[in-house]
Amino acid sequence: MHVDIVDLRQFYYTMLGRVAEQSIAMALSSVWARLPQERLVGLGYCTPFLDRFRADTERTMAFMPAGQGAVNWPLGEPSATALVFDEELPLSDSSVDRVLMVHSLEFAENPRETLKEIWRVLAPGGRLVIVVPNRRGVWARMEHTPFGSGRPYSRGQLTSLLRETNFTPGASAEALFFPPSKIRAILRLRRGFERLGRILWPAFSGVIVVEAQKRLYQGLPVASRASRRVFAPVLAPQGVPTTRVRPPKV
Repeated sequence: MHVDIVDLRQFYYTMLGRVAEQSIAMALSSVWARLPQERLVGLGYCTPFLDRFRADTERTMAFMPAGQGAVNWPLGEPSATALVFDEELPLSDSSVDRVLMVHSLEFAENPRETLKEIWRVLAPGGRLVIVVPNRRGVWARMEHTPFGSGRPYSRGQLTSLLRETNFTPGASAEALFFPPSKIRAILRLRRGFERLGRILWPAFSGVIVVEAQKRLYQGLPVASRASRRVFAPVLAPQGVPTTRVRPPKV
């Protein structure tokens, strides 16, 4: 079950959320190869990170799963947000250069189908970057952050899943070595925790960041299918009769 969009946005407004964003952004930068004029899609809740990387892109879109909800992004500009189903993305084949998944894969109803759909929309040689909670880390056990919800992964599980869906795993990184505490004194020590964590306990990071490339030499069977998803408005007026119909007299 997805974390609600309101809770996600509220988390990144807190001090804990801001320092978590900085830690993840640093890990993303270490695996983020620059692609000139790329077409970038963020799937999940990626807006805190898309703001950092969209300056060099031709276009950037934020796709938010229907179970999560969506918010307008970017602020003060024409909206680049779409509400989607992650197994049926509204894109043509080979149409984007890179997909960034944050708060996405751990909530996917069928992770393999989701990754196959991303494989479809990525251009030849396209790149996928995934951020997922580490099942060995403390963050996956704490429910007061979004990383404590959904299905966490180990590095081996994520690598196997990528290979099964015709991606070649490449560079990887870790983030969130400090405890997910709301105490300001602990958060001020986060840089020390991050430095020591990368050296002493890298297997116990809060999240795993993996980049993978679309593999072309082994095709995926494609079967045409009708969409089984239907958008229904949450507030759909049903109408209420204003008069009571009396049965006819016999």
